[in-house]
Amino acid sequence: MNYLKNLVLVLLTLTISGVSNAVEVKMAKANWDTGYFQAEVYKQALEKMGYTVTEPKAMKPSVFYLAAAAGDLDMWVNGWFGTHDGYISEAKGKVKAVGTVMPKGGLQGYMIDKKTADKLGIKSVMDIKKHAKQFDSNGDGKADMVACPPGWGCEKVITAQFAELGLGDFINPIQADYSASMADAIAKFKNGKSVLFYTWTPNWTVGALALGKDVVWIDVPYSKTKKVKVPNATKSKINMGFGADDIRPAANVDFLKANPKIEKMLKKASIPLADVAAQNMKMNQGEKSERAIKKHASTWIKANQSTFDSWLK
Repeated sequence: MNYLKNLVLVLLTLTISGVSNAVEVKMAKANWDTGYFQAEVYKQALEKMGYTVTEPKAMKPSVFYLAAAAGDLDMWVNGWFGTHDGYISEAKGKVKAVGTVMPKGGLQGYMIDKKTADKLGIKSVMDIKKHAKQFDSNGDGKADMVACPPGWGCEKVITAQFAELGLGDFINPIQADYSASMADAIAKFKNGKSVLFYTWTPNWTVGALALGKDVVWIDVPYSKTKKVKVPNATKSKINMGFGADDIRPAANVDFLKANPKIEKMLKKASIPLADVAAQNMKMNQGEKSERAIKKHASTWIKANQSTFDSWLK
């Protein structure tokens, strides 16, 4: 009788343990490839904690925050705050940012090739009005600028800047796939043509095109942001047009309440900006398959094992 009683207790314990370990985390990742590495590192952390994690599906912010608010997704680690503040407001308390992957890691703005900037004395995006044809690839008389695809947080900001500053009168924003558009811009630069584009850090674009040598940041006199000191810019102080964002995880509030260990881990974890930038350059050099990115994450974890383990305690 005691044997049967003990067996039942063991089976109950195993069942409860199995349920605990079978908790599934419905994770997403940003649809810009410079965020894939962070997503994979955090995914492996969750798996090490015993959770089952869905393979993160790449999506734009406008889709993620709606899905997370509805409970269809649990989390991602590719939030950009304040650019994504509006999405959190729209979620009406159902999604929140928690922890920080990279504090002030998201520098954003417009860049121009240094050769053209020096030759034509271009300091601000407004100066491009006089030289729009220099950047015109399709013959419409407007400068072509690689911008943000629809559904990205930066697209909203750029749209507001175009409306306020009248940039649409002389600039044509290219809103196609960002990586493909930037590959075209880099090819143009290598062929000696002038280029204008929006970018952010960390990003492989500022590795493929050397800051201060090949390209420089230009002033965007947007009323909602202020001038700051920025290296590799056309002036010692410029208005970037964007604030320096914190890259942070964001998750469904009910999911965090049900999984306090995950919330605690998200508050502890972070990745140095330089490490993400180095990984992004590997992708630019061809190591961009899903398998390669998983390997990059595993290699980073091994090289930072004690730090990684401290997240999980």
